[in-house]
Amino acid sequence: MKISHIELGNNPVFLAPMEDVTDPSFRYICKHFGADMMYTEFIAADGLVRDAAKSLAKLDIFDYERPIGIQIYGHELSSMTEAAKLAAQANPDVIDINFGCPVRKIATRGAGSGMMLFPDKMVEMTRSIVDAVKIPVTVKTRLGWDENSKIIVELAERLQDTGIAAITIHGRTRSQLYRGEADWTLIGEVKKNQRMYIPVIGNGDIDSPQKAKNMFDCYNVDAVMIGRATFGQPWIFRNIKHYIKTGELLAEPTVQERVETAKIHLKKSVEVKGERVGVLEMRRHLSCYFKCLPDFKETRLKLVTTNEPEKIIELLDFINERWG
Repeated sequence: MKISHIELGNNPVFLAPMEDVTDPSFRYICKHFGADMMYTEFIAADGLVRDAAKSLAKLDIFDYERPIGIQIYGHELSSMTEAAKLAAQANPDVIDINFGCPVRKIATRGAGSGMMLFPDKMVEMTRSIVDAVKIPVTVKTRLGWDENSKIIVELAERLQDTGIAAITIHGRTRSQLYRGEADWTLIGEVKKNQRMYIPVIGNGDIDSPQKAKNMFDCYNVDAVMIGRATFGQPWIFRNIKHYIKTGELLAEPTVQERVETAKIHLKKSVEVKGERVGVLEMRRHLSCYFKCLPDFKETRLKLVTTNEPEKIIELLDFINERWG
């Protein structure tokens, strides 16, 4: 599979862009476990244009992460086009347009999946961004706004005709948010459309190697993208690729392996963001690494309230001794 000139091999597995999750430290861990393509946290176009520090910080990417995309969102054509130009200066491999985020504060402003109500504007904005930058542009979107407006089959064609290099489709409408099961049938219809020639990437509910293989086999997608299922198990990339290649399931990581992964992740987080912020932002990950352990409530509370990296390392060593 290729996105423009970017060679990604067979059955690639992507890390979805997620706000406050896919920062450099988490991307480092996911790359270690075999993520084929990754994305930054999504970035507000308005923030980039007005030089907001938090938005600018999300542009930091590293060569070992490649291929990597920077994802932007917004509802104004001019600011999105300008933001795409600014993001391109960070030299990512692709610029990705977020037409998929269902969060109320974004969608109700007409950004993210809120754009599904305005398909003509989506197409116009996408064409403007494609024309404005010299690197490949991709799109991430949903099936439609609600059950009565699943427009993705026709919309995917129209977006393709603007010159985008690939499209990712989450198998839910905006109204569903993340409720219920993702419906991959329309993703499959997009892929079967004989007019579609760009890669189609499927997203939604992939939380096991078996599900990933099933999506490739049943819907013929070019790649799959994983979001929430990476929380606490970044090794899912390795496990999926092994299963697709061999048909065998890898054993779940031992407690010792989980502890070592958490230590590496913590070290990278502190290295990238400093001790205070690095520790604070690791808390959402630390408890997820060990959610499978019994009688863990007291230790979990300590993990997510301790501020010193050295103390967290001591807690991780205790976890290894107690449950390993």
